[in-house]
Amino acid sequence: MSKAAFWQKGESLDYTNSTNAVIEANTIMVYGSRIGVIGTDIKPGELGSIHVTGVFEMPLSDSAAVAAGTEVYWDGDGITATSGTNTKAGFAAQAAAAGASKILVSINA
Repeated sequence: MSKAAFWQKGESLDYTNSTNAVIEANTIMVYGSRIGVIGTDIKPGELGSIHVTGVFEMPLSDSAAVAAGTEVYWDGDGITATSGTNTKAGFAAQAAAAGASKILVSINA
C-alpha cells in the first residue's frame, strides 16, 4: 500500500522568483492552470510565498454584474466570467454589481 507524508497545509506554497525584477506582494500570478497571489515581496532568484487558497479582492474586467458563486477567470488584467483562453481563478465569493471595479474571489476553489 502506498503512503503519503504530510508536508504542509497548502494555503501558501514556496515560490521562487525566476525573473529579473522584484515581484511585489499581492501580485496576481498564473500558477500552472490556476492563479495565486504573491504573499510578500520576492527579490529575483529568492524564495517567497504564493497564496493558492483564500478570498481576495481583485480588479474586475467585466462591466456586467457577476452573481455570487459564478466561476471566474483571470484575463491578465482582471477577473472575468468569460472562460475562453483565460486562467481559472475560482468563484465569486460575493456578487458584484454591473460597473463594479472590484470583486471578491475565492481562489482555486
